[in-house]
Amino acid sequence: MGAATREDICSGALTPRASVPFGHFKDVHQAFAQSGRAPLVAIENITFDLQAGHLVTLLGPSGCGKTTFLKIVGGLLSASSGTIQINGRDVQEPQPDFGVVFQQANLMPWRTVLANVLFPMEILRRADAEAVRAAKQMLTLVGLAGFEHAYPSQLSGGMQQRVALCRALIHKPKLLLMDEPFGALDELTRMEMQDLLLDIRRKTGATVMFVTHSISEAVYISDAIVVFSRRPAVVADYINVDLPYPRASEMRYLPAFTALEHRAGRALGITR
Repeated sequence: MGAATREDICSGALTPRASVPFGHFKDVHQAFAQSGRAPLVAIENITFDLQAGHLVTLLGPSGCGKTTFLKIVGGLLSASSGTIQINGRDVQEPQPDFGVVFQQANLMPWRTVLANVLFPMEILRRADAEAVRAAKQMLTLVGLAGFEHAYPSQLSGGMQQRVALCRALIHKPKLLLMDEPFGALDELTRMEMQDLLLDIRRKTGATVMFVTHSISEAVYISDAIVVFSRRPAVVADYINVDLPYPRASEMRYLPAFTALEHRAGRALGITR
């Protein structure tokens, strides 16, 4: 695909079309009131679709409105205006069939690993023997078999994020929302977590919306990248990532990978 024009972006022409998109976001606008001052506009006009089973990344500089948009999609924040739909239904409040992973694992220190993973099932009153089996299977999937009875303080940062990922997935959410979940990890652990996320997505079929400011991370994990401009955010580009699966670290050195990084960089205004 050639360079995007402003008309293409604003019209949504760069967004893949499907008869019934899993997620539909149209003209999403968010402004915050300020005492004695004009409202602070965080998001100007965001429009794109999210296809079921896809991993879409919101890429942009810090403070550009990515997390704000993620919270709107998750029903944690009400948009000033616009359409936010998942499975054809308006999202106006937190949904029990969504999962959320933040930059910090936010595990409960007094609970064991297994008890932390099972917490959403307790809220749903489904923490039965089958849920325990599912939690143990999930922990095995992320390489934490044998740590069921450990406490968060006994785990590394990467291990804590694995537990947080299991907790977000244990109730088989329709949509997994991830807000820079690997941002606080060292580079090697971050790359391992990226591979883990792709493996889990392949095995569970989860639909994922992922926030990052790392161009390389966005290209490596995504089916599509929505590039946000600086605040107030608009869609600077919508990039279909047509790299094949399964993905491996060697892919980062391919010309196609570099070309996608350059395109994202141009949209962010950091390369030409």
